[in-house]
Amino acid sequence: MLTISKELEQELQQKIQSNSGVIPKTLLDSLMAKFDIEIKQLLQSLLPIAARFSIAPISNFNVGAIAYSSDSECAYIGSNLEFNHAALCLVVHAEQSAINTAWLNGETHISHIAITDAPCGHCRQFINEVKLSEQIEILLPNTNTSLSELLPHSFGPADLGNETRLLDVSAPKTTVPKLPISSELLKHYHASYAPYSGNKSAVEIVTAQHGNFYGRCAENVAYNPSLSPLQSALSQMALSGLSLDKVEVVEITLVETEQYKNQSGVADVVLESFTGKYEIKKAYVS
Repeated sequence: MLTISKELEQELQQKIQSNSGVIPKTLLDSLMAKFDIEIKQLLQSLLPIAARFSIAPISNFNVGAIAYSSDSECAYIGSNLEFNHAALCLVVHAEQSAINTAWLNGETHISHIAITDAPCGHCRQFINEVKLSEQIEILLPNTNTSLSELLPHSFGPADLGNETRLLDVSAPKTTVPKLPISSELLKHYHASYAPYSGNKSAVEIVTAQHGNFYGRCAENVAYNPSLSPLQSALSQMALSGLSLDKVEVVEITLVETEQYKNQSGVADVVLESFTGKYEIKKAYVS
C-alpha cells in the first residue's frame, strides 16, 4: 500500500471535510497520476484518512471505509460514529457511513468498497441491500473479495418480496404536501428508502455557521442494520469535521409518514446522548 506523507494526508483530509466526505473524480485522477497507481490501490491508501473522521468514544476502535463508483469515478468516505450513553445498536458503522455518503450525493452505483478491517456481519447485511451488491468488490488490507464470499447463503430483499434496492433511482413525485418544512428536506423524504415499514422519513439539521445537513432512513431486510435519518445526518456532520456538541444548532426537523411515526423515538434517544439540549421539530406526511 502506498505511503502518503503527513502533509498530503492533512491536505486531503481538509478537502474531503470541506466536501462532506466526497472525493471527486478530478482529485482521484490527479492522485493516481501523481503516484502512478490504479484506483484500487489508491482507495486502500486513502483509508487512514477515512479513519481520521471516526468518532469512537466507546470502542476506541477507528474504522474507515471508502465506497467507489466506476460509473461516476467518484469516491465516498465513511467512518464509524458512536454515541455515549446510547444503545450500541445506534452506532453508525463505517461501511454504512460510506454508502450513506454516496447515496445522499446522488450516486446510483457502487463497484468497490475499501475498508480498514473486515466488515462485521451487520455491515455485510447492510451492503447486501445495495443495488447489484453481488458485483461489489470489497478491498481489505490483506485480500480483495466479494460479498458472496463474505455472506454466503444470504437473506436478501427478494426474500421479503422487495423488488427495489438501496441506490435505486426513485420515481419523481408529482404531488407535494403542504408542510412547514423546506423543499430540500421534502426532497430527502421522498428519496428515503423504506420498502419494509413504508415509513419514509428524513431529517434536516440547520446550523448557524456551517450550513444544513440532511439524512434519510435506509431500511434493511434484516431490520437491525437499518439506518435512521438522524444517524444518516449526524454521519454527514462527522465527515465535515463537526458534531452537535461543537456547533450552534438553529433547528432540527424530522419528517416522516404520519401512519407510522416510528422514527421519532429513535431521534429522541440519539439526541439525548449529546450534552446539549435539543428539541426536534416533527412534521408528518399524511
